[in-house]
Amino acid sequence: MARTALHEDVLEALGRRIVDGELGEGAVLTLDGIDTEYDVSRSVSREAVRVLESMGMVASRRRVGVTVLPRTSWHVFDPRLIRWRLDSGDRPHQLRSLGELRSGFEPVAAGLAAVRATPEQCGALSAAANDMVVHGRAGDLEAFLQADIVFHRVLLEASGNEMLAALDGVVAEVLAGRTHHHLMPAHPKDEAVDLHVEVARAVRSRDAEAARVAMATIIAEATGAVSDDAEDSTTLGGDGDHA
Repeated sequence: MARTALHEDVLEALGRRIVDGELGEGAVLTLDGIDTEYDVSRSVSREAVRVLESMGMVASRRRVGVTVLPRTSWHVFDPRLIRWRLDSGDRPHQLRSLGELRSGFEPVAAGLAAVRATPEQCGALSAAANDMVVHGRAGDLEAFLQADIVFHRVLLEASGNEMLAALDGVVAEVLAGRTHHHLMPAHPKDEAVDLHVEVARAVRSRDAEAARVAMATIIAEATGAVSDDAEDSTTLGGDGDHA
């Protein structure tokens, strides 16, 4: 357990330094250097580097070391990388990019879900939307976040498309980043919550067009709000409180 924690600590530290630009493209690290800097064993350093390699962030070569790769090589759909980028000065660009991505696939998923969702998935979707209503009114943003994550995960699964379902981690990181960086109002807007209820109702009623339209509206509203606040908070040098 301790070794796993050490590996995660080193991975997080190196990954964030790369994302922040402290370790820029072409920078070269060595396992000896990582061992010494973080006071960890070779196996811990090697495992952290292995994960970064799997994310397309670094490349290891004998007699060369561990080289930081250009951003064009990064696996941008990796939820961990998304989280690091949302925690960095790259947040406005990342939110805009993710919002554009979501606008392309979540309305499609909603339309497919209206055709393919099982009764159990329809029930889970409605339950998550109802939980959002309850937690939103109470101002419990963490509970609201969890219900929101469940809602979008079930929706993507209900599309019946495994490629869309595999994007649930991407959406979850967007939603978590919005909450944890104070880009949510203290009480989520009734209009936004009602739209989630509308999506669940449309899916249950097998109304694909209504589901697509409601989901597209959700994405447009969320993307516009958090992008504006993220840019404002970056300009001010901190996290803005979207009230």
